[in-house]
Amino acid sequence: MANRRVGFCLSDEKKKRMNLSTFAEFCRLRGTEVVEIDLSQPMESQGPFDVIVHKLSDVIVEAEHDSQSRTLLSNFQEYVSAHSHTVLLDPLPAMTQLLDRFASYRIMNKLQKSLRDWGICSPPYLEINTGDPSAIREAVERKRLSYPLICKTRVAHGSGSHEMSLIFSAKGLGDAGPPCVLQSFVNHGAVLHKVFVVGEAHFTVERPSLRNFALGPCDRETIFFNSHEVSKPESCSHLTALDENTPRLPPPSQEVMVAMVKELRRELGMALFGVDVIVNIQTRALTIIDINIFPGYEGVPQFFSSLLSHIESVLEHRETASLLPSPMVP
Repeated sequence: MANRRVGFCLSDEKKKRMNLSTFAEFCRLRGTEVVEIDLSQPMESQGPFDVIVHKLSDVIVEAEHDSQSRTLLSNFQEYVSAHSHTVLLDPLPAMTQLLDRFASYRIMNKLQKSLRDWGICSPPYLEINTGDPSAIREAVERKRLSYPLICKTRVAHGSGSHEMSLIFSAKGLGDAGPPCVLQSFVNHGAVLHKVFVVGEAHFTVERPSLRNFALGPCDRETIFFNSHEVSKPESCSHLTALDENTPRLPPPSQEVMVAMVKELRRELGMALFGVDVIVNIQTRALTIIDINIFPGYEGVPQFFSSLLSHIESVLEHRETASLLPSPMVP
């Protein structure tokens, strides 16, 4: 695979977390050149690219209210449209929908039908656009959501997206800041399984998570927390502390995980994403609680080789397709 050029369009923070310079050297030894794309400069002079790997979350979110970001995004889209041979990882519309929890939760809900035979589900949820507690309470009752409820922001990007809350009764619904998602909390033994997908490959890393809570409404005050802090590998929080007598659940089977990832890839049309799953301590059902675009891949030592293998694979597929005879025009 010689003379391949792969452009990376990432924020400075993402480049650092991914260790892009080390990955570039890894690729160079395999005959692939990595180019850091500067969106503030004309892309035409930086190309050509066989593949562009990107995470334009900041630009996409800011483009809604910032003209400069709109221009950067428009220039990027124009370049991609004008260079159809360039493979984009991942398609912009697919990535954009995962920045909106309303959209991603609809996908999770839809997938329950195709994954039911595998015992995979997602919790009941509600899209909240109003700040009226009585209207929220009526919607919660109508949808038959069970307490406690976990509240998440609609925008699934940025530091604010990690700010969440646990609401224990109708009295606490005033703490739900719209637009947001309310999701029935599922007891899962304080264990989160983060699934990192890289093309055909996937890797599962176990992280701390919220402890079990009594089901049903109670007078407890709303608990506000940052999910990123709770679920770090080194996290040590009273919110993740389990009773010593709580039995530890076995991890999900590899067969079930493969089925889930395959169906998600088909539905999303993406190759680089993450899935947060838990195991319900009562039903033992594998439960999807969130989908993330181009996650950090922390704790995945095979990430470099898997990403490069996927890039090589999509280029081989493109070349094979280009060698096929064109259909005859009648």
